[in-house]
Amino acid sequence: MPESKKPNPARRSERSRQAILQAARELISELGYAKVSIEAIAARAGVGKQTIYRWWPSKGAVVFDSFLALSQDPAGESMALPDTGDLAADLKLVMRATVAELADPAFDAPIRALNQEIIGDPGLAAQYREKLAHPVDEIKKERLRSAQRAGQLDADADLDLVLEILYAPLYHRWLHRSGPLTDDYADALVEATLRAFAPGQDG
Repeated sequence: MPESKKPNPARRSERSRQAILQAARELISELGYAKVSIEAIAARAGVGKQTIYRWWPSKGAVVFDSFLALSQDPAGESMALPDTGDLAADLKLVMRATVAELADPAFDAPIRALNQEIIGDPGLAAQYREKLAHPVDEIKKERLRSAQRAGQLDADADLDLVLEILYAPLYHRWLHRSGPLTDDYADALVEATLRAFAPGQDG
């Protein structure tokens, strides 16, 4: 076969990589983290085990990348939060997007499966914090620091606490299915958080 007719290796590799990430998410949803193996992911994706090990050192690494991919837009744009100068508007945009993610069955099922494993596995919880939660939180805090510099947020506010107060009620409602996940609810969380950490508030 002439050289020019051969498939593009880079394109084939990216297709394989995406197939692996999708297979990992599907299997976590169906079986739970503990029952999923590299062999099962490879079989579902239609690749060999060595193809997976060429990119990832362990099952956990594949799983974390598969969940991270859910939160990245297809164009691969930066995960940085918007900074229009209007903190309330920017946070509402992000919180509404988070609500939409949690309400999406393609996101909901695998994340619930992973959360079940994290609850009983401190090692997995540590990996999740290190590889997913902490990097994303740092991106969020950079936007909050910008708001502090602009005088829109208490300069002495504990930014970890700000994020917990902003997001924890949403995750509680999602986890326990205790109420609807709506844009109005997302907006209310932003408004309550910004009132609590407005400039000039007593510590």
